[in-house]
Amino acid sequence: MAENQASLLLRKQLKDLSRNPVDGFSAGLVDDSNLFEWNVTIIGPPDTLYEGGYFTAIMSFPPNYPNSPPSVRFTSDMWHPNVYPDGRVCISILHAPGDDPNGYELASERWSPVHTVETILLSIISMLSSPNDESPANIDAAKEWRETKEEFKRKVSRIVRRSQESM
Repeated sequence: MAENQASLLLRKQLKDLSRNPVDGFSAGLVDDSNLFEWNVTIIGPPDTLYEGGYFTAIMSFPPNYPNSPPSVRFTSDMWHPNVYPDGRVCISILHAPGDDPNGYELASERWSPVHTVETILLSIISMLSSPNDESPANIDAAKEWRETKEEFKRKVSRIVRRSQESM
């Protein structure tokens, strides 16, 4: 039953996004037979270090979506304090609902079933605009962001260029 509800909701969100595209990203299914795996392309936001980049990612939805959050993993190179070296995105709204066992986040900042593919991707775009180096997923990127901003900018500039070449 839950998987059926998740399928209906994901189908509706996919249809809404195809009818009313949102600036900054595109989304579609990896495979037409699986509503639970989406390909997304996030366009680097204007006036940020990521401007002009085309970053691809996979969104994987659990069978009990929207009660549990999807995971998002960049498949293109990404250098950012809130993206693990393997590409997994670490932002509050993708963390399981409820209290944070580490005490870093309020329950209100974590996953809620009201979130949609659109709100998740807009949050990731916002993350690109303003990294949170207080609780980094990529410690090296966070350290570089804080201490050697020019080197950080050079690395991001390289990944933006590579992303443009791969489109």
